Amino acid sequence: MDTHDPKQLKLIIEAALFAAERPLAVEHLLALFSENTQPPRAMLKKVLIELKENYQQERGIELVEVASGYRFQVKQEIAPWLKSLWSKRSPRHSRALLETVAIIAYRQPITRSEIEEIRGISVNSSIIKTLLEYRWVRILAHRDSPGRPGLYGTTRLFLDYFNLKSLDELPSLPELQAMADLQAPVTETDRLDENP
Repeated sequence: MDTHDPKQLKLIIEAALFAAERPLAVEHLLALFSENTQPPRAMLKKVLIELKENYQQERGIELVEVASGYRFQVKQEIAPWLKSLWSKRSPRHSRALLETVAIIAYRQPITRSEIEEIRGISVNSSIIKTLLEYRWVRILAHRDSPGRPGLYGTTRLFLDYFNLKSLDELPSLPELQAMADLQAPVTETDRLDENP
C-alpha cells in the first residue's frame, strides 16, 4: 500500500481512528508508519481535513479534534437513539460538581478555599476527589502559604470530555450564565452534595 497516495493514506488514517480507543494526535498517526513509509505531516493533516469534511455530510458520526487529538464520535443529535446500546450509563453529574469544575476551568490555577469563596459555600471533599478520579483536574503546584494548599487546574481529559481543543473554546462567562439560567431549579440532591 502506497502511503504517499492520498486515497490509500486516507483509508489507513480512517481505520486507525476507528480502531483506537482514545483520540490520536498527529504524532500518534505518524508513528503508525515506518521511516520509509511515513507520509509528510502536511499530507496527513490534509487527509484529516478531508475526512472531517466527509463525515460532516449526512452521517451519524463525525470526526472531531479535541485536546488529545482526533476521534470519531456519534453526532450529538443522534445520541438519544443509541442510549440503549450502551450498557454503562453515563454518570449524572451534580450541579455542585459542575460548578466546581467550571470555576477551576475559568480561574485556574485556584485553591479549594478560593473555589469556596467564589461559590459562597464549602466544597464537599468528595467533589474534589471525584474530579481527581475522573482526571478532569490535577494539582498543578502548591501555593507558598500556610498549609501549602494545592493549586488546581484542568487536564486534557477535561477538554476531551467536553469536546474542546483548548480552554479558549470555553463559552464566555455571559454565555455560561445564560445557560445556567435555562437550567432547572436546584434539587434537594444538589443541596446535599454541597454540604461537607
